[in-house]
Amino acid sequence: MPTGNVIAGIGLYIAINVPVFIKMNQYTGTSEHRHTVMAIGAVALAVIALLGGGALLLAHNRSTKAIGLGLIIGWALISVLSAGYCTGLNPSDYRSY
Repeated sequence: MPTGNVIAGIGLYIAINVPVFIKMNQYTGTSEHRHTVMAIGAVALAVIALLGGGALLLAHNRSTKAIGLGLIIGWALISVLSAGYCTGLNPSDYRSY
């Protein structure tokens, strides 16, 4: 499996995650529906990474499979390194203040 394409998939996920994360934080700071915004963002990021990456894994082309694997690895890596904060998985994001 082409290693460069796996790394490209990780980079692609990070490039998708950063603007979504920024928008989630902008809307949660001013919105009454903070929990809904966080949940929608978390589901959107998971669908992009897991279903999108899974669909690419089903392709016959090795390079496409590697990018799909990179998307999934990118989601897991960002989730672990940020303790779920950047992907909306952190339970403290859903507490009432």
